Amino acid sequence: MVVGIATPRPYAERARKGHTVDMRVVSGDLGGRRLVTPDGNDTRPTSDRVREAMFNSLFSLDAIEGARVLDAFAGSGALGIEALSRGALHVTFVESGRDALVALRENLETLQLGAQGRVMPGDALVHLERIAAEGSHYDLVLLDPPYGFDQWDELLAAVPVGARVVIESDREVVVPDSWEVHRRKRYGGSVVVLATASAQGETP
Repeated sequence: MVVGIATPRPYAERARKGHTVDMRVVSGDLGGRRLVTPDGNDTRPTSDRVREAMFNSLFSLDAIEGARVLDAFAGSGALGIEALSRGALHVTFVESGRDALVALRENLETLQLGAQGRVMPGDALVHLERIAAEGSHYDLVLLDPPYGFDQWDELLAAVPVGARVVIESDREVVVPDSWEVHRRKRYGGSVVVLATASAQGETP
């Protein structure tokens, strides 16, 4: 759980140049706190409505409390921060965009989540492949890449076996046959899939 949440500092409501204050944490210990997002089209922020539905579904699967989470393509960190707000133990945020990294670090600093979040600048697919090679594990993997992402097969193949997975895309994504799909729903221009990653040949 998040403890010792400080009173919002004045700059929390005044985004730095190149950032916009247009999102909030939906629920949990940090519910209602504002987040900054980078301007431009390099990231695709998840709407409050979609995040609320997504995390309500994860809660019903008991997939958040105490979880070690990967927020791949983290952007401003909204998904991973939502997980921390709802009881995740730790989140690794992977992001390659310079402006997004600045917004992400600002959000973690403003919300005093430095001890519970690690920022890893770099490529999400490379990170997952390295984790797989090391035999490391995440309990929950959040995958929300930018528009036009076309490496889904490679990305999903690198997800740790046994992890709960959230996929958000602007198009339908075909998951491996061995995976157990818990929910698939379209929200306007976004398609969200909740699944559990299983090894090829395993029965979900």
